[in-house]
Amino acid sequence: MDISSEELHIKLKEFFGFDSFKGDQEAIITHLVAGNNAFVLMPTGGGKSLCYQLPALCMPGTAIVVSPLIALMKNQVDAIRGFIQNQEGIAHFLNSSLNKAQINEVKKDLLHGVTKLLYVAPESLTKEENIQLLKQIKISFYAIDEAHCISEWGHDFRPEYRRINIIVNEIGPAPIIALTATATPKVQTDIQKNLGMSDARVFKSSFNRENLYYEIRDKSNPKREIIKFIKENSGKSGIIYCLSRKKVEEIAEFLNVNGIKALPYHAGMDATTRANNQDRFLMEDVDVIVATIAFGMGIDKPDVRFVIHYDIPKSLEGYYQETGRAGRDGKEGQCIAFYSYKDILKLEKFMQGKPVSEQEIGKQLLMETVAYAESNQCRRKILLNYFGEDYNQDNCGACDNCLYPKKQFDGQEDMLIVLELIMSLKEEFKADHLSNIIAGENNSIIKSYNHHKHELFGIGKSKSVRFWAAVIRQGLVLHLLDKDIERYGLISVTNEGREFFEHPHQLMLTEDREFVEGEDDDDISPIGNTKHNIGGGGGDPELLAILKDVRRDLSKKINLPSWVIFNDPSLEDMSIQYPITLDELKNCQGVGEGKAKKFGQPFIEIIAKYVEENEIDRPNDLVVKSIVNRSANKVYIINSIDRKLPFEDIAETKDMDMEELLDEIESIINSGTQLNIDYYIRQTIDDDKIDDIYTYFKEEAASDSLNDALKELGPSYSEEEVRLVRIKFLSELGN
Repeated sequence: MDISSEELHIKLKEFFGFDSFKGDQEAIITHLVAGNNAFVLMPTGGGKSLCYQLPALCMPGTAIVVSPLIALMKNQVDAIRGFIQNQEGIAHFLNSSLNKAQINEVKKDLLHGVTKLLYVAPESLTKEENIQLLKQIKISFYAIDEAHCISEWGHDFRPEYRRINIIVNEIGPAPIIALTATATPKVQTDIQKNLGMSDARVFKSSFNRENLYYEIRDKSNPKREIIKFIKENSGKSGIIYCLSRKKVEEIAEFLNVNGIKALPYHAGMDATTRANNQDRFLMEDVDVIVATIAFGMGIDKPDVRFVIHYDIPKSLEGYYQETGRAGRDGKEGQCIAFYSYKDILKLEKFMQGKPVSEQEIGKQLLMETVAYAESNQCRRKILLNYFGEDYNQDNCGACDNCLYPKKQFDGQEDMLIVLELIMSLKEEFKADHLSNIIAGENNSIIKSYNHHKHELFGIGKSKSVRFWAAVIRQGLVLHLLDKDIERYGLISVTNEGREFFEHPHQLMLTEDREFVEGEDDDDISPIGNTKHNIGGGGGDPELLAILKDVRRDLSKKINLPSWVIFNDPSLEDMSIQYPITLDELKNCQGVGEGKAKKFGQPFIEIIAKYVEENEIDRPNDLVVKSIVNRSANKVYIINSIDRKLPFEDIAETKDMDMEELLDEIESIINSGTQLNIDYYIRQTIDDDKIDDIYTYFKEEAASDSLNDALKELGPSYSEEEVRLVRIKFLSELGN
């Protein structure tokens, strides 16, 4: 079918109200209308939908649009019906959400030639009854939307998508247009090969979204930072992405408790609630939607002003597409992701047990995400390069790395030490073990392998374990090292690494911001993980010194170690937030309700006096309300401990490992709830050991640090034993 440029412009104005096409839209539509296959790579907001909607309205027959999400279908069908008045049947969707009467209505309109666009899920397309129905109608073309779902290398692989070509051939051939906002060259090739359209003309728009600002933040206190950010951007629409349904529900509730209108969206909700929540966001009844990646594909809301990733995504493709939902109108769009390496380790853990080929793909995608998060390069340059596009500017002016460059250093000698150690140990150890050897950490695990006698033990003790862990991570990013997920993360040296070892050269590494190992805050920091706490974070040094004096005096008065009252990060947070009531104090890092009531009065009194005398303008809008004690898990754990159930049974019931259970118990203790776990401790730890550990924390410990305790107590005490007795100690004396 031939259609002139003038006719296309008339139809564009008639149906959609636009005076001109954007980018490659006109060329794509002309190519498709002429009966040719097309592969369209166009960023979110570039106008992909128009590339099949307009030709469908111009060509004889019905266009079959394969789409992955029911919500997306409804959204687009509603939009088309809005453009074409009084013709309800012009667009339909066919999926599992329809009842029998609705399905019959769709069939009637199809067979009478009324319907120009039929949206189908890939699962619906494969049903025999639908195949027979579609054989009876004239098909203008097939549009495969979100085509990246075809590829195992894509970020949202859907096995049903790989059967589309077989079904298309059975129904009857017609031109194919495949569309996606994200596809690396590898994914693009996979899509075209699977759809049998290697001859398709490729229309590739630039992936550069100049209006978007990219930033990676340390995941040390994400909830507080999210509240602060949203209140600073009051009235603006935004999306917060989380990896789990549980976290989506939790964050949505947390935002509402803090006066921010938010709703959850995930696949575990019933379809009606999910659709209603989406509509309320589109209609601006709420400002923020908290969602898993199920939300957003094709959602036409042009004024999303921020996209926050509470959890780092599994792939850069996923990240790019999700951030692409910000600023689709070309105006402001802020893209902020919270990153901790512990989240990466969790994602790796989820891969275990999957087929090896799937693990390999997942591992590579994940390492590219780590490289992006930890890199000191322009984030825009990294993203565009990932999609095969060059970005030649030195400074984009719209990412954290360009605005606040990190320092670099020549890490040649450091990397050579790491490589030599790994090769000498026959590549049989994980990153944390290797870091401990180089830094000279003489713990029980190191001793059990006799690695305290290794010639490289302590060679890098002038630098921290964290420094050496960062060198190893950057070695993985640079492909000098490899991590075997199937074998629990054992580190090996790659061919490139051996080449570097044989012929070393300058190797610029990043003097990185110290990303935490993974504080996933529940408003309250887990007890004792002092390596996770961030110190010196821009507080008031004069007030901090006063608070330390108050703590020291109280410590002497009640004969308790000062850190049991409030640890340093708690005082530092007080020096930032200036709490003057117990309600405000309990929301400071590591405080909680119990500690606030027991120890807080002298602290808030001195802070109130300091604020008044120095005319301090307090950040009242940053007082964050907590929902930590409303967690169903915590209630279950408290009740189970009251009933004296074995910890193993509690963990199994809640699908946790022991470390996760202890994290939860520590969080409960730190919020001020007293738990009696003597029944379990007496069953699992010798009385002498209990007394030794308890005495250490009461009389010797300078802080609640596990590492310090393990060093002092020696190799015959396990980490779990020390944690359990520390819980007992803090519950009895701190609450």
